[in-house]
Amino acid sequence: MQITRRMIVRGGLALLTLASLPRILLAAAWPQAVFSSSAADEALKTWLGTDATTPTDRIDLKIPQIAENGAVVPVTINTTLENVQSIGIVVKNNPRPMAATFEIPPGTLPKIATRIKMGETSEVMAVVKTDSGIYSASSEVKVTIGGCGG
Repeated sequence: MQITRRMIVRGGLALLTLASLPRILLAAAWPQAVFSSSAADEALKTWLGTDATTPTDRIDLKIPQIAENGAVVPVTINTTLENVQSIGIVVKNNPRPMAATFEIPPGTLPKIATRIKMGETSEVMAVVKTDSGIYSASSEVKVTIGGCGG
């Protein structure tokens, strides 16, 4: 069989279609209203239907107390709560407080690690939604200017 220019063009279009499919599917599920909120309580209400959370020591929030570079602040969240449905990160003093949300499929270890952006010193809250309620843990993070500690 001889390969023609028409076959190459068709193959290229098929690959382009397949490559764009995940982007289309993911964009449909993106909660734009949650990430557009300008206040932490508003973001939580939009995401979860309420801004009321129960503080718990069963959420392990690992985040540095002092972040020398607010553009890349490492965050790790692990929990021993049962039947976790989702995990969110809220940075209260950011212009857009909802930093991230993660849907946790059933049977999956409820642990996430990521990096967030912080504009200034703020309380960072890990919010965990389970089938029995909404729980949280928080920590204050000081963002320094240029890594000078001031």
